[in-house]
Amino acid sequence: MLALLITLTAAGEAVAQNPPAAGAPAAATAVSVGGDVPRPFTLTLDDLKAMPHTTVTVDAEGKTTTYEGVLLGEVLKRAGAPLGRDLSGKAVASYVRATATDGYEAIFALAEADPAFTGSELIIAFAIDGKALFDHQGPMRIVAPHDKRATRSVRMLKTIEVVQTRQ
Repeated sequence: MLALLITLTAAGEAVAQNPPAAGAPAAATAVSVGGDVPRPFTLTLDDLKAMPHTTVTVDAEGKTTTYEGVLLGEVLKRAGAPLGRDLSGKAVASYVRATATDGYEAIFALAEADPAFTGSELIIAFAIDGKALFDHQGPMRIVAPHDKRATRSVRMLKTIEVVQTRQ
């Protein structure tokens, strides 16, 4: 059975929304950015949209999808992660753990998030093909456009944590 949730906007317009599946975790309304960084912070969707945007395309199963968001490196830079010239020595052994509201996790080398180090274009996306992410994806998700499989594209993003393996 397909359920549909109708909500009323302040203007009295009815808006149809798909409710979360029974037992599904609610999407995070903000992402915690922290770990081994000097300036941990909470990233809201409005904060993300106010940052410099980029788009990436993902080709999978004969379909091209365009995501809009912010480079992961830009977000990590604001938290004080060692990027650019600071990404050397012990910092090269650091990684980023992205966690979803349902507990799913993916790991990226910190260097993968640094556009000055690689051309991987990891983003925190907030839009797909010009529209807000689907309820089961967002409101924010990690997209790894150059991965051959989308298993590290973490939907329903809840936390981003920088971990230094060598102190």
